[in-house]
Amino acid sequence: MRPGVRLGVDVGRARIGVARSDLHGLLATPVATLARRDDYCASIRSVMQETGATEIIVGLPLSLSGAETASTTDAREVAVALARALGTPVRLVDERLTTVTAARSLREAGRTSRTSRPIVDQVAAVILLQHALDHERASGRPPGELVQPDEGQPAS
Repeated sequence: MRPGVRLGVDVGRARIGVARSDLHGLLATPVATLARRDDYCASIRSVMQETGATEIIVGLPLSLSGAETASTTDAREVAVALARALGTPVRLVDERLTTVTAARSLREAGRTSRTSRPIVDQVAAVILLQHALDHERASGRPPGELVQPDEGQPAS
């Protein structure tokens, strides 16, 4: 397992959820929900500086069949923007059903959809990041696809 804090980023149309790992990559915890209209690159840079993060994991929302959607394209564009703006490694990781799982977990905890709205993206980012950390620990390999900022395309 590579050492270092990682950030998990769940990209939504209106909001971006951010989570972080501990230094050893064992546990993901929520950090913030950012408004999508804000300069999210600057906000994420600030979180990186506060946490000492060395890598960003961006959720790649594929359809259940594994096909790409408009949201997939959007997430890829955000990942490339982050890689270019921050100059840090950015990886795209399959995030199918993370938001659904996050919403269900919040509902089971007694929260309504209205009271969950501000934090569901953070919870989805935690689920995404924890999945990526667990995958790396089990396989010994970094998760997902590394984003190539100069080409704008991910590579394995």
